[in-house]
Amino acid sequence: MGFNDYRKNLKMLKDLQKKMASGESMDPYQLLGDMGISMDDLNEQFVQQQSNMKVTLRYSQKSVNQEPEYAYPTDSGFDLRANEQVTLEPFGRSLVSTGIFLDIPEGYEIQVRPKSGLAIKKGLSVLNTPGTVDQGYTGEIKVIVFNMSNEKQTIEFGDKIAQAVLCPVVAGKHVNLQRVLDVDNKDRGDNGFGSTGN
Repeated sequence: MGFNDYRKNLKMLKDLQKKMASGESMDPYQLLGDMGISMDDLNEQFVQQQSNMKVTLRYSQKSVNQEPEYAYPTDSGFDLRANEQVTLEPFGRSLVSTGIFLDIPEGYEIQVRPKSGLAIKKGLSVLNTPGTVDQGYTGEIKVIVFNMSNEKQTIEFGDKIAQAVLCPVVAGKHVNLQRVLDVDNKDRGDNGFGSTGN
């Protein structure tokens, strides 16, 4: 950087300082532009960093089932398999062990979701879908499987019973629960179930 560039940057910083000191309302995009930063470039860099970022999910398996894996690189979740044989009566439910223990990274949770194939073929689903596994939980992952069919269903050892999806989440320690007399009204108001049509 030459002397003239240095003087130009210094002048730009002084002008910004004056604007900020005057309390003048400033558009953040304009502020970045005044600093020579392009919002489009920032966004592109962010997207590129996100695509290069990999999250490590450590696990322990106390089962002879095959190792958990993503079937396709674009899949959101990996399969959870039964670590026992379970027979479910019609409309019955059972807590099924998987033999999987997870070390969930901070800022994430695991969501346990149903397998669509299992739901359509056998009428089996995850009862508390999605089941939440918090970052601090290190016990065995177990799945509440529900038989929605009129027939008895048997889950064999090693059958796929659910899928686990690693999701970013805001943990309680980062949330300030603040009680107020009334919450502010927004565009939707109290228009709830069915308010947007069929």
